[in-house]
Amino acid sequence: MTTAISRTVKVSSDEVEANTKRGGDLRVTLSPKTVGCTSGFGGVMTLEPGDWVTEHYHPYSEEFLHVVDGTLEMTLDGQPVTLGAGDSLLVPIGVRHRLVNTGAGTARCAFHLSPLAPRPELGHVDTEQAQRPDQANPDVGGAP
Repeated sequence: MTTAISRTVKVSSDEVEANTKRGGDLRVTLSPKTVGCTSGFGGVMTLEPGDWVTEHYHPYSEEFLHVVDGTLEMTLDGQPVTLGAGDSLLVPIGVRHRLVNTGAGTARCAFHLSPLAPRPELGHVDTEQAQRPDQANPDVGGAP
């Protein structure tokens, strides 16, 4: 049995706007906004040497991170975890986390968060000031 796909399900990272509010270059490729999914969202992130993503937590979602290239350190509730290419990490719901590129080269990651928060503005809580606070949060879509 073959099921016909009636909506967009493929998105290139070049097709979505980069978000640099908390650091790095974050691109949400698969989300309620881009493909109409309902269980989470994900995409890709690039961090240059020395760059970081400011500390935050997700009160409703687990975060899954997979390192494609580079050397990173994720701090989870104050505990550092070193990550390299091929490593995957689960950030549990409610755990404060901060990601730093500790290597000499560009780091590239894929990420996914699930389940979705009840409303997009409830999905992310900053625990330190964003690097570019004047920028908007990534627009993942979903119920307003």
